[in-house]
Amino acid sequence: MLPLNRTLSRVGRRAGLAARRDEISSCLIRCQSSIAQTGSTPNPKLPLAGYRVLDMTRVLAGPYCTQILGDLGAEVIKIEHPTRGDDTRAWGPPYAPYEPGSAHEGPGESAYFLGVNRNKKSLGLSFQHPDGVKILHKLAAKCDILVENYLPGSLKKYNLDFDTINRINPALIYASITGYGQTGPYAQRAGYDVMVEAEFGLMHITGSRDGPPVKVGVAVTDLTTGLYTSNSIMAALLARARTGQGQYIDVALSDCQTATLANIASSCLISGKRDSGRWGTAHREPEWKTDPRYSVNSQRVANRDELEEAIEAISVQKTTQEWLQVFEGKGMPYAAVNNVHDTLHHEHTRARNMVVELDHDECGPIKMVNTPVKYSHSTPGARTAPPTLGQHTDEVLGDLLGLDSGAISALKDTGAVR
Repeated sequence: MLPLNRTLSRVGRRAGLAARRDEISSCLIRCQSSIAQTGSTPNPKLPLAGYRVLDMTRVLAGPYCTQILGDLGAEVIKIEHPTRGDDTRAWGPPYAPYEPGSAHEGPGESAYFLGVNRNKKSLGLSFQHPDGVKILHKLAAKCDILVENYLPGSLKKYNLDFDTINRINPALIYASITGYGQTGPYAQRAGYDVMVEAEFGLMHITGSRDGPPVKVGVAVTDLTTGLYTSNSIMAALLARARTGQGQYIDVALSDCQTATLANIASSCLISGKRDSGRWGTAHREPEWKTDPRYSVNSQRVANRDELEEAIEAISVQKTTQEWLQVFEGKGMPYAAVNNVHDTLHHEHTRARNMVVELDHDECGPIKMVNTPVKYSHSTPGARTAPPTLGQHTDEVLGDLLGLDSGAISALKDTGAVR
C-alpha cells in the first residue's frame, strides 16, 4: 500500500494531467474552428483544405509561401493596400490585358503578380485605419495561420504583432519573413534578395571563373525563404495538433541563404579554408579518363583551363541536337542549355503538366506554372486565378464576418476597405 503522501501526490498529478487534457481538448476545438466555419466538408484530396491563412505579405518571398499553402488547399485571404495593392501589381510589362467590357482600367494584370498569387482571395484593406485593424483582429480569430513580411516591430504600432494576435487566437501560427530576422545587429535593416545574395555568399560563388560576382537569374533567396516558411508552417500545424497551441515563426532571408550554401559551406567549415570561388557552369569533378594530365582529380584541377579548352573545342563540332543524340542512352549525365521560353514548351515540361491554363475573370485564359509536386492521392494545384485588387472584399466581410451590405459600404466610404 502506498504512503498517504505519495497517494496524494499521484492524485494531484492525475488531476493536473486531466486539467491539461481538458485544456488541450479545448485548444484543439478552437484549432478546428475555421474548418467548421467553412460550412462544408474539406476536400479530402487537398491536404490543407479547411485551414485558413491571413496573408499580409507582398512582392515575392511571402506571396510564394502563401501560394504554396493555397495550392495545397488552404483558404488564403490576401490583405492588400486598398488603392495600390501588392507592389508587384505595377511591376510590368508584361501584363495580361483586360478583356473588352472589363470594368477595370489600365494595361491589365502584371505577369509578376499573376506568378505568385493564384488560389487567393483579395481583400483591399488599410490597417492604418482603426476600422481596418478591427477587421483584421476579427479575421485573425477565424484563421489558423498569419504570414507577414514587414520590418521587425512595424506591425506593433497597429496592434497586429504576434503578442496581440496570440491573445486573440492562441492557436494561430504567426510567421514573419524579413531580410535579417527579428534579432541580431542587422535586424532593423531592410533586406532584399540581391543584397542577401551578395552579403551571404551566393554571388561570390556565382559567375564565370575570371568574371565578377553575379546574382542568380531569379530571386532565388526569396524563393527558398518562401519554401522554408511554408515547410515550417506545416510543421507548426503538426505540433499544434498535439498541443493545441500556435507559435511564432521567425524566418530570415539571410539565414535561408546561409543554409542553402549546402556543401560549399560544409567544405569551408570542415577544411577551415576559404572557398574556391566561382566556377561558372563547370563542375569540380569533370572526367577525362585517358590523358595522364587528367587521370586523377588533382591533375585535372591543376590543368583545368587546358582541359576546358579541349572540351569546348570538341563541343562546337556538332549542333546541340546532334550531341543530344550522341549521348542518348549512354548512361552519362548531359543536358542542353535552354532559354525560359523553350523550357516552358519542353516536351518533358508538358509531360509533367507543369504549365496549366486558368480562366481569369477580367483577362480571360492565362497560362501559369503549375505546382511541382505530384501525390498518389492528393491533388494540389492551380484552382483559381490570381484575384484583382479587392475582388473578394464583399465576400470575406459578408460571408466570413457577417457584415451586411450597408456596413460594408460604410467601411468603403471611410477608406478602411476597398
